[in-house]
Amino acid sequence: MRARAVHGLSSFPDRDDGRVDSAIVGSADAWERANEAARVAGVTLRPLTTLEDADRILSVMIATWGEHQLLPREMIRALGDSGNEPYGAFEGDALIGYVLGWAGVDPVDGLHVHSHMLATLPDRRGGGVGYALKLAQRALCLDRGIALVRWTFDPLLSRNAYFNIVKLGALADRFLPNFYGEMTDALNRGERSDRLMVRWDLEEAKPGPATEAGSEVLGREGDDPARPTPSEVRAPAGGPALIRIPRDYHAIRDRDRALADRWREAAAQAFAVCFDAGLAVTGFTMNSTYVLSKGRT
Repeated sequence: MRARAVHGLSSFPDRDDGRVDSAIVGSADAWERANEAARVAGVTLRPLTTLEDADRILSVMIATWGEHQLLPREMIRALGDSGNEPYGAFEGDALIGYVLGWAGVDPVDGLHVHSHMLATLPDRRGGGVGYALKLAQRALCLDRGIALVRWTFDPLLSRNAYFNIVKLGALADRFLPNFYGEMTDALNRGERSDRLMVRWDLEEAKPGPATEAGSEVLGREGDDPARPTPSEVRAPAGGPALIRIPRDYHAIRDRDRALADRWREAAAQAFAVCFDAGLAVTGFTMNSTYVLSKGRT
């Protein structure tokens, strides 16, 4: 049986009747999108499978989270050798960023990939490298017949919400209070590790910002837009609900830790009442507002 290559390390058989399986075509299109995004970002993509690659990953990891958020080198090597290889974005021979995860089994969704880390060097953030890496992860999953990716993120980080919900077209269908417990890395030290669980349906994602329509469950108060205060948490009114968050939570945390803690608690309450009502995050607006509804759950 002949093989049809769709990416450097992946090949798939043609059908015996001469027709190409639709999954192969979809995977090829996904790799084209990923490589085009990498070209725009000024990087190239390749899998990370060697011990030297593991050391490169650790260097980017330390630059992102500090010395305390390290995966063992041997674990990274084992992931690369067990069909869970991380993918890297390179500028020449230098690793600029990586995405790392593994196949998992969800009690509801079954087989999926859990994406544990996406990181780029601090001076390369916002330039499309992370987007190219996520598209590479999508293509690799489709290569292997996996159509769902999950990961967690801090619901108070507006930039991450925009990337996950708007740019990738994912949704968030679970709220996980203090999911990781106390964390010691430079970004999360001293924070309660509340998280939203992302559901990225690789064949159904609909990117784009949401319209701001629905009942306000959590709003922003205050005269200074750089230092907004959370308003009273309200129950959802039955239809779509809105949860407003600060545009720059870390800036608030650096200036006023007590105010940041108020935002953490208010947001946790708001997400809890919405998810208890059967809603899920289905959109995010350009005004840093989550839209929660019963659609696409």
